[in-house]
Amino acid sequence: MSDSHRAMIPKIRIRGLCKSFGSKLVLDGVDLDVAPGTSMVVIGGSGSGKSVLLKCVLGLIDPDAGSIEIDGQNILALDRSARDAARARIGMLFQNGALFDSLPVWENVAFGLLAQKIIPRDAARERAITVLSQVGLAGSVGDLWPAELSGGMQKRVALARAIAAQPEILFFDEPTTGLDPIMGAVIDGLITDCVKRLGSTAIAITHDMLSAVRIGDQAAMIHKGRIVWQGPAPSLMESGNDMVDQFTHGRRDGPIQMELRK
Repeated sequence: MSDSHRAMIPKIRIRGLCKSFGSKLVLDGVDLDVAPGTSMVVIGGSGSGKSVLLKCVLGLIDPDAGSIEIDGQNILALDRSARDAARARIGMLFQNGALFDSLPVWENVAFGLLAQKIIPRDAARERAITVLSQVGLAGSVGDLWPAELSGGMQKRVALARAIAAQPEILFFDEPTTGLDPIMGAVIDGLITDCVKRLGSTAIAITHDMLSAVRIGDQAAMIHKGRIVWQGPAPSLMESGNDMVDQFTHGRRDGPIQMELRK
C-alpha cells in the first residue's frame, strides 16, 4: 500500500452503526470518519447517542449492526484477542475522572501499564511521574491519594492516565464537566498539547461549546442516533444548520424539541 493511499484511509471509520436497548433505538446508522492525527468533537443533547457511540468503539457495548474500522480494519470482525489488542491502542479520559480511590495517584496513572504488564513496577512509577509533569503536576503529587486532589487536579491525573501508554487514539468524555471556566480552558489546552505531542487521533464528546471549538479540528452533531451535521469545529457557532445553531446557542425554539417522558 502506497503512503498516499494509506494517508487517505481514516484512522477511525464508522459505517451504519446501530444499537437499540429494548424498544429504544439509540444509534440509527451512524456514519463518521476521523482522519489520522486530527481531533473530532461530537456534540448532541442528552440521550442523543454520544456516549453509546464511544462505548461501542471501546468495546464496552456491542452494536447490533454496522462496522467500526481502525486503520481500515473492521475490529468487529476480529476475534476477541485481536479486538482487545486493537482497542489497547486507545486511551480514555472518563467524564468524572474515574480514579481508583484505593490507589495512590501514580498507580492510577500507571494502572494500564501495570495491568497489562507492559513495564515493571519501578519503571511504571517513573513513567507516571514523567506523565504527571506533562499535565502540569509535580512529581510529589504521585504519592497523594485521589481524595486529596481538587477537581481540576483529578482531571489532570485522569488525563495523565489516558496518555501514559502513548496511545494512537484518545477519547475524551465531557472533559470539562464540573470545572470552572478557567480550569476548563486549562484542561482543553493540556488536551490539545498532549494530542499534538503524541500525534494521536482524538474523539471528544462534550456539551461545552467553548471546549468544542478549542480542542476540535472537525465537529459532528448527533441527533436521535444519526449524524445530522459535520464540518470544521471553528464554524460550530455559525454552521448554518438549524439544529446545530439551536443547540450551540441554547435556543428553546427550533427543530429540536424536548421529548416528555411517558
